Amino acid sequence: MHASAYLTLAAFGLLACGQQPAETATATRPPAARTAQQPAPAPFPETFEAGSKGAYEEADEPLATGAWHFQDALIGSSPQDHKSGERAARLRNLGRIAMRFDAKAGVRRITISAAAYGQDGPSTWELWLSRDGGRTYARTGAPVVTSGPKLTPHVFAGLANEPLRLEIRKTSGPKNRLDIDDIVLETAAGPAIAVGAGVTGGYFENRNQPQNTQNPVPNTQSQTPKTQYPAGTGTGQAQDPNDANLALGNPSGATSDPNNASNYLLVHPEFTIGYNAARGIPNWVSWHIDKADLGQAPRQNNFRPDAALPRQFYQVTPASYARSGFDKGHNCPSGDRTADLDANANTFLMTNMVPQAPHNNQQTWAHLEEYGRSQVQRGQEIYVIMGSYGRGGTGSNGFVETLDQGRVTVPARIWKVMVILPDGTNDLQRIATDPAVRVLAVDTPNDNNTVSPDWRQYLTSVDKIEAATGLDLLSALPRVAQARLQKLVDSGRAE
Repeated sequence: MHASAYLTLAAFGLLACGQQPAETATATRPPAARTAQQPAPAPFPETFEAGSKGAYEEADEPLATGAWHFQDALIGSSPQDHKSGERAARLRNLGRIAMRFDAKAGVRRITISAAAYGQDGPSTWELWLSRDGGRTYARTGAPVVTSGPKLTPHVFAGLANEPLRLEIRKTSGPKNRLDIDDIVLETAAGPAIAVGAGVTGGYFENRNQPQNTQNPVPNTQSQTPKTQYPAGTGTGQAQDPNDANLALGNPSGATSDPNNASNYLLVHPEFTIGYNAARGIPNWVSWHIDKADLGQAPRQNNFRPDAALPRQFYQVTPASYARSGFDKGHNCPSGDRTADLDANANTFLMTNMVPQAPHNNQQTWAHLEEYGRSQVQRGQEIYVIMGSYGRGGTGSNGFVETLDQGRVTVPARIWKVMVILPDGTNDLQRIATDPAVRVLAVDTPNDNNTVSPDWRQYLTSVDKIEAATGLDLLSALPRVAQARLQKLVDSGRAE
């Protein structure tokens, strides 16, 4: 994943395609007749099979799920369009495709498949969401870089308590074209469906308008989505239910609404964050690790701001920690993402950091992280949730409450929960029913003078961490199993 610049209105002028192969015909059947009354919308996924837009000019196109707006984009059906059926959306230049309707409230996961068109080079694209009928949009997750001819699904997890619509924006410029196919919006009850058309006007015309809160509309659909999620890739990208970074639940009910600045859901392929912009650190970070995540990729050390944050949030930088006496302490550690250079690099985003006392970071926490990876090497997989709470810690320069003129809170305590089980499938079911599953919870003082290098001295229960933080951990499990597991205090040793 690579950060990309935000778009400007001027960027939407048509740009030449350069030295590219000529594009072949995009439609192999006559265009569908436009009628005054469109059929009732179908549930997601949107496969673009019903579309026939064969030119790049800006226009609305009626599709199975509802009307979509195409800008510098068309419906591609040529042999060079990489697709799962006969058709896919094709974007060039800085093209966009957007829903002209809202999906019902309760969307909890969005999956979008993407590939490079023909033999074109990589393209970068972003997913933007609107919760107010298209008046304003905010980006969710990080920019996605797509290359190669294979359609690859990209998952954006999180819960929307209100109707929403999405817009896909190609951001990497004119030379390469991008295929998009099989857009899946899922609720707890099944595929999402349209709830109604929204307002005219888009993000740039209305970005200063206040957002409106809409009442959630329950989804009564019971169909199952067509998309089949692949087995664990080891990249940290969410599959359901195995190996998903947020498989154990959203501990704080974080959302990707920028107005929810103290509980903002930030999804990266390597980890998912409940970010607190007021504190400049995460409330929690959740991820999964198995053997596929471990390899030989070297530590990148490229600490940097996170471009996926909304623009109104303060951007914490490495300079925010300079000469503070605190380490830039990883939540999801670099060592848990060594199978791929990009995955390792993304662990150095500043949204994944917390001011951590050096002895805590370099000794206590380092030993705990190494212990976890040793369990993975022994054939285990681990679901991890880490966070911090309180205000004020003691670093190498003494006690401090905040860094960077109050913009970054130094926590008093740092905690981690590790759910450890043999690598396999049906993970949530096994976690709920297998008595051999371990729940290892640790809560340490962020104090350079008193913290012990032996993390086993800080073993506790999930119940006690919940009481201290107000979070609801392991919430995806059945209540009976959740209550049983949260009382456990691990021995700190493998069985």
